[in-house]
Amino acid sequence: MFLSKKIVCMTIFTALTLSLCLFGAAAPCRAQASAASSDDAHPFDTNALTPWVTPASVVADSVSTDQPTSGDPAGSPPPQAAKSVPDDGWHFAVSPYLWFPGAHGILEGPNGNGIGFHASAGDLLSHFQIGLMGAVQASHKRIVTSVDIFWIRLEDDQAIPLPPAVGDGAISAKAHATEFFLTPKIGYRVIDQEKIKIDAMAGLSYWHLGESLSFNPSVLGLNFTGSQNFVDPIVGGRIQLALSPKIVLNILGDVGGWNTGSKLEYQFGGFLGYRIKPALTLQVGYRYLNLDYVGSRGTIFNMTTDGALIGVTINLK
Repeated sequence: MFLSKKIVCMTIFTALTLSLCLFGAAAPCRAQASAASSDDAHPFDTNALTPWVTPASVVADSVSTDQPTSGDPAGSPPPQAAKSVPDDGWHFAVSPYLWFPGAHGILEGPNGNGIGFHASAGDLLSHFQIGLMGAVQASHKRIVTSVDIFWIRLEDDQAIPLPPAVGDGAISAKAHATEFFLTPKIGYRVIDQEKIKIDAMAGLSYWHLGESLSFNPSVLGLNFTGSQNFVDPIVGGRIQLALSPKIVLNILGDVGGWNTGSKLEYQFGGFLGYRIKPALTLQVGYRYLNLDYVGSRGTIFNMTTDGALIGVTINLK
């Protein structure tokens, strides 16, 4: 029972250690043609972690072809006038990030028996084997798109002493847990102002949860490998608030599932972005993610994962 409980807990921890929101993602930038202009580039947002890309403003000088007049004996040209031209190009950004969450929840089998679990960020980190977290974003005028990817693999290896009635020695038990999710979204910028930007988003969330358990020597054929795969529709939004020329507050959230893949999944987060360079933004914040999944055999998996997040957004264009 102790072994079963430990394996189940570790599998669950893995499942929601993922992760971004896009969370990580892309940060916006504004190109500036004049050094005297106050319209500086501001890095915005993180989508479950993905920062936003804001279209840049291009300043074009209009050159006068007027000839000198009698009132201008020196023949000097009149002052040039500056005219703003809309930016019709695409903008791209990438945002690698690290999420340091704790996890807690319950796992219940088809017969109604269940266990609760709780693991700190340190507990999960101690079993970390390999992972990948990041987000990519593209924007064109008011159209915004983002893709958040999260993949993590945890491992635990324990020696279980044999009962005295069986003999001396121990059995080696090794468990692996893998979580992967991919969240593509597309949205429309409903409000696009200098101090505030609001996006409405919709998309899909693909989940893969994998687990394996092996014993050495093998005990009564108890080795097993399993996985769960499902897709959820999701809707959500995000808000950018410019606090200063270099600092922006990003708030995001989404919800989905509704008994399609999972019973329900939702997340929210808040992040502060600080522009270190025109094309480089540091992102720090907090992310909360909950997944309520009911398997085909009646297995219930309900886990909450939350914790601090840190990342960097690189504007490519």
